[in-house]
Amino acid sequence: MTTVRMPADWPATEEEARAVQDELRGRVVLDEPGPRPGTGRVTGVDVAYDDERDLVAAAAVVLDGATLEVVAEATAVGRVRFPYVPGLLAFREVPAALAALEALPCPPGVVVCDGYGLAHPRRFGLACHLGVLTGLPTIGVAKNPFTFTYDDPALSRGSGSPLLAGTEEVGRALRTRDAVKPVFVSVGHRISLDNACAHTLALTPAYRLPETTRRADALCRRALREATRDAR
Repeated sequence: MTTVRMPADWPATEEEARAVQDELRGRVVLDEPGPRPGTGRVTGVDVAYDDERDLVAAAAVVLDGATLEVVAEATAVGRVRFPYVPGLLAFREVPAALAALEALPCPPGVVVCDGYGLAHPRRFGLACHLGVLTGLPTIGVAKNPFTFTYDDPALSRGSGSPLLAGTEEVGRALRTRDAVKPVFVSVGHRISLDNACAHTLALTPAYRLPETTRRADALCRRALREATRDAR
């Protein structure tokens, strides 16, 4: 388990964080298709909190893109250094997520975040933030549509409909299981929306949520339990 060290220039206020978002948003790459699904490596990133102790734990779990077998995993634990502000949650999560990614013994390949990319009020969610800072292709796969609207996709697996902010398509509602609530896919960095959805389907052979998310969620929760036990 890695200990998170906050960058010296990490934003401390809402105004500073929004300025960073404004600066980094212009670096998001939207004109690359990204790696082909079912090849290379795919890494899930997730974060868990203990609010009473101001602890955050992040996990990065690398899967083989073809077999979905675990290749490597890493965790990082540290103090929460940014307040809870809607639209700025990445500033609570990115340092721990970066530390977990950097602790991996192999390149992560495509990174799948449990959260949002362009489907964000300021068009710069966690997947965009991690993608720009690491240079890696990133995807956001969220459990709910946040403040955006969508028409219910057809009931069959693989069906999708635009996730909309007014008339702007910011992602896609994607059915990963027949007749089960869709997930909400958005581009993070260096991948197309169609390819992000194809990766999501490749990662959901048996469950609604991607295997990357399921495994990273379990690992970060375990890391948090161990950290809170040691903190007693």
